[in-house]
Amino acid sequence: MIPISNQPTPPSTRLRTRPSPSAQAVQLALVALAWGTAAPAGWAQTSSVAASASGAQPSLREVHIKEAPDTATEGTGAYSVRSASTATRLDLSLRDTPQSVSVITRSQMDDFGLRNANEVLEMATGINVERIETDRTYYSARGFDVTNFQVDGLGLPFTNGGQDGDLDTAIYDRVEVLRGANGLMSSTGNPSATINFVRKRPTSEFQARTGLTLGSWNQRRVDADVAGPLNEAGTVRGRLVLADENKNSYLDRYSLHKQVFSGLIEADLGAGTRVTTGVGYQKNSPQGSMWGALPLFNSDGSATQYPVSTSTAATWSYWDTSDTRQFVELNQALGQGWSLKAAFNHRVLRSEGNLFYAYGTPNASTGLGLFSYPSYFRSAEKQNVLDVYASGPLALAGRQHELVLGGSSARSDMRQLSLYGNDIGTALPALSQWTGQYTMPSFDASSNQADFVIRRQSLYATARWNVSDRLKLITGANVTQIESTGQNYGVAHRYNQTKASPYLGGTYALDAQHSLYASYAGIFNPQTQVGANLQPLAPVQGRNLEGGIKGEWLDKRLNASASVFRTQQKNTAEATSTYVGNTLVYRGVDATSTGVELDVAGRIRPDWELSAGYTHMRIRDDQTGAAARTYVPRQTLRLASTVRVPQVPGLKVGANLRWQGDIWRDQGVTTASGQAIVTRQPAYALLGLMARYDINRQWSATLNINNLTDRKYINSLYWAQGYYGAPRNVNVGLQWQY
Repeated sequence: MIPISNQPTPPSTRLRTRPSPSAQAVQLALVALAWGTAAPAGWAQTSSVAASASGAQPSLREVHIKEAPDTATEGTGAYSVRSASTATRLDLSLRDTPQSVSVITRSQMDDFGLRNANEVLEMATGINVERIETDRTYYSARGFDVTNFQVDGLGLPFTNGGQDGDLDTAIYDRVEVLRGANGLMSSTGNPSATINFVRKRPTSEFQARTGLTLGSWNQRRVDADVAGPLNEAGTVRGRLVLADENKNSYLDRYSLHKQVFSGLIEADLGAGTRVTTGVGYQKNSPQGSMWGALPLFNSDGSATQYPVSTSTAATWSYWDTSDTRQFVELNQALGQGWSLKAAFNHRVLRSEGNLFYAYGTPNASTGLGLFSYPSYFRSAEKQNVLDVYASGPLALAGRQHELVLGGSSARSDMRQLSLYGNDIGTALPALSQWTGQYTMPSFDASSNQADFVIRRQSLYATARWNVSDRLKLITGANVTQIESTGQNYGVAHRYNQTKASPYLGGTYALDAQHSLYASYAGIFNPQTQVGANLQPLAPVQGRNLEGGIKGEWLDKRLNASASVFRTQQKNTAEATSTYVGNTLVYRGVDATSTGVELDVAGRIRPDWELSAGYTHMRIRDDQTGAAARTYVPRQTLRLASTVRVPQVPGLKVGANLRWQGDIWRDQGVTTASGQAIVTRQPAYALLGLMARYDINRQWSATLNINNLTDRKYINSLYWAQGYYGAPRNVNVGLQWQY
C-alpha cells in the first residue's frame, strides 16, 4: 500500500451624472439580488475610479469617490498605488512602509488578462508560483512557502500549504504583496510573504461594465460589473460582480467551468458610521484533473520527454471546489482623530473529486513501469475570523504620533475523507499510449480521514513614532496563542503554543523623494507534518531582516525600491524517504536565504506605465551549508509595460516578460550504477504581448498573446513529478462600459 498524505497528495511527492431611472432600476435589482444572497455579509469603504487619457484619446469619465481616493486602482490606468496597509494596519505610502511591498493593480490585470491568482502572482516581484497539478498550487517567496493569503487584510494560513482551485480575480481591485515576515498582522505563517487580495468596493457614482473574452482551446468568458448609489442621498451603495468561464486546455482531457459572484452593500448609518456587508462565491468544475503529474526521470536516470499536452488523468477524473466568503465590517469615528474598525469573515471551502495518480519509474525504451493509485476525496473547511482595532493620533513630547491597538480571534474546522479501491498497483501502459481509459473503481476497499480544529487568539499593537521631520520609527508586537485538537489521517493533530512576535522598522528621509529604511519581523507556524515518532513537528519559527532605499516621484505615482534581505526559517518540514506504516516521515530543516531585490512600478510618463522587479538570492541549509530548496529559482525577473501610441488615438500596446534562472531537484534515488538522479529545468523566459484599442467612449477591444516564442518548460520541480506549462496561446476581449 502506497502511503498518502493528509491531503489528496501523491504518495511519492507530496460616471459622474446621476443615473437615469432605468439605470437606477437595474442597480436596485442587481444589488437587491446581491443582498438577498449575501445577507448578512460584509461592508467596506468606497473606491475611487478615475480614468485618464491624453489628447483626443477616448477615456473613461472621471468619478470622484468618498474617502480614500488614492486607494482604488480600477479605472486609473495606474500600475502603482499611493498607500497600502498590509504591513502595519497604518495607511502608509510605499516609501514610508519599512518592508518590501509590490502591488498588481486592476489596470495591469485588465491589460494583460490576468484573470486568476496564479497569473497575477507570476508577475509579482519575488513570488514563485509552483503549479504542481491542474487544480492545486503552492507559492514561495525568498525561498520559502507562502501560506498567508488574506482578503482585505484578514485570513488564516492554508491548513496544508496548497491553494485548491483557480482563484479568480474579477472581484478584486488589486493584489498587495508584502515580502518578508508579517508577524505583526498575520502572527502565524511563514517568513516569506503575505498576499492580500483587496476587494472592489461600492462606488458613490453609477458605473457599469461588461466584457466577452474568446481564446485558445475554446475559451469563452463573460464578465459583468455594476456599482453605484441605491438611494437618492447616496448613503446606501452597492456592487455586483459576475463572471462565467468555460475553457478546454492544452492538456489532454482537461477542461474547466468557473462561476464567480460577488455582491456588496455599503451604508452610511450616521455621522462617522459606515457598515458594509457582502458575499463572494466561486465554483470550479474541472474535468480531467491531474492528481500528481508526469514522472520526470526514467529508470536509467535519463530525463523523460513527453509532448506538452501529456496528462496522467483518467477520463472520469474531476476535482470540484467551491469557495464562499461572507463578511461584515463596521467603521466608526470615535472623535479626536480616532476610529474603530471591526470585521468578521466567514469562509467555507469545499472540494470533492475522483482522483487518479500514476506512480513509478518508466523504462526509457518501453515507457512501462507506471502503476495506478485512484482515490475518492472530499473536504470541507470552515473558517471564522474576527478582527477589531482602534487607530488614531497620540501627542507626546511635542509631536504627533500614530497608534494602533487591536485583537483578533479565529477558528478553522477541517474535515477530510479519502476512499480507496482494491486496484491500487495496477500496471499502466506507457504514457505515449495513455488515453485515460481506466475502469473507475468502487472506492470501497479502505478509507482514511482527517478531523481537527485550529483556534487562534491574538493581541497586537503598532506605534509610528514621529521622532523628527526625517526619522520615523515603527514599533509593534503580536502575542498569539494557537491550539489544535483532533486527528489528521491517523496522526494526532494536537498542539498548544503561545508566541510573542516583535516588529521594529524605521525610515529616514534623505530628501523629498528618497528614504532609507530597515525592519525586523518574526513569525511562527505550527505544522501538520509528522516526524519519526508520528507526532507533529515543532512549529516553524522564522524572522526577516531587511533594509534598503525607496523613492517616489510624480506625486507618488512612480515608486521604486532597492533592498537587501536575510530570511531565516527554523524547523521547516522536509520530506524524507522513510515511511512508518503508510505515513511519510518528515524532518525539520533550518535554512537561511539572503539576497537583493529591485522593484519599480508606476507612471513614468502620462502615457507610459511600468512594473518591474528583479530578485537574486541564495538559500543555504544552516546545518550543512549546502544549497537548500534547489527547486526554487535563485534569480527571477518580472517586467510589464504599456504605452499609448500618440499617432493612433485610443491605441495602447504593451509587453510582459517573465524570466527565471535554472532550477534542479535531487530526486533522492540512484540508478543501478549508483549515480544520483537529478532533474533540471534550465533558465527560460516567457514573453507576452498585448494591444488595446478604445473604439469610442464605451467600447474597447484587447488582444493578448502569451508565451509568444512557444517555449517548452516544466512548471515546477516542487515535487518529484511535474508537467509542462502552456504553449503559445491567444485571447481577444471586447469590453463595454458606462
